[in-house]
Amino acid sequence: MENPVNKLICYNKTMLNIKIIIGSTRPNRFSEHAGAWIYEIAKARTDMEVEVLDLRDYPMPFYNEPISPSYIMGEYPNPEVNNWAKKIAEADGFIIVAPEYNRGPSAVLKNSLDSISKEWKYKAITFVGYGSVGGGRSIEQLRLNSVELWMTPTRNAVHIFEPWTLVDEKNNLKAGVLDHYEGSAIGALDNLVFLATALQEARAKISTGK
Repeated sequence: MENPVNKLICYNKTMLNIKIIIGSTRPNRFSEHAGAWIYEIAKARTDMEVEVLDLRDYPMPFYNEPISPSYIMGEYPNPEVNNWAKKIAEADGFIIVAPEYNRGPSAVLKNSLDSISKEWKYKAITFVGYGSVGGGRSIEQLRLNSVELWMTPTRNAVHIFEPWTLVDEKNNLKAGVLDHYEGSAIGALDNLVFLATALQEARAKISTGK
């Protein structure tokens, strides 16, 4: 039986706008390596255009507003949050590069999700996690967060184990250490395209009232 994911990918003629979100701002972060790696794999595809959004470039305050973002129909009170919202609004889907700190995602990454609302709605999301168990616990929490924000997370994700063993003493990525994760990346991106295409069509129907 033909895989419906592959069928939709085959017939998808629209280039999807996909944002890669770098989910750590720490010095010597591994997310830079993981982000550059998934960017190259995604950029080689013909069904998406990709852009990296580094949270270092969006220094938003930790969310502390009197009104929930879900009730704000216009601009957000903080200009940095508005800049972030505009980039997220452009996207059809997201790839989050997610560290795992103490069995969960980084605070700065969670804050980037919490600070806005409508811009995430009805979009697809996948994950490249890293940590002692491949970022699995961080990704599980982020899947729940994304559902609450009306996103649809993929079944597949990339789990990079023990990232501290993959870099040298100068924090340079060792040659070839991510090669065997490429199959997982392709599976996650195929899932992302399937969902992002369906949701793109759904958003179009909602906007036209059809």
